[in-house]
Amino acid sequence: MSIYVGNLSYDVTKEDLNEVFTDYGEVKRVHIPTDRDTGRMRGFAFVEMNSDDQEEQAISTLDGAEWMGRTLKVNKAKEREPRGSFNGGGRGRGRF
Repeated sequence: MSIYVGNLSYDVTKEDLNEVFTDYGEVKRVHIPTDRDTGRMRGFAFVEMNSDDQEEQAISTLDGAEWMGRTLKVNKAKEREPRGSFNGGGRGRGRF
């Protein structure tokens, strides 16, 4: 499982997130996506912890907490939705 952390300050670093989440257990990985054109952080991150119990505790405590001047949105990360194919995602089949 992975934790989604949204509404982050654009100044946050992996080290900042690691420090906050370490209070709830061992952090396995922190990923901060960046915009591919600007290289700037996109305002959210993903944190993976050692156990589901640790992640649940971090989510319940940090969701809605204020940090670095922002109100955090923290929840279980959802699986990435597959994007449609280049042919329109299969819509319109048999309509030729």
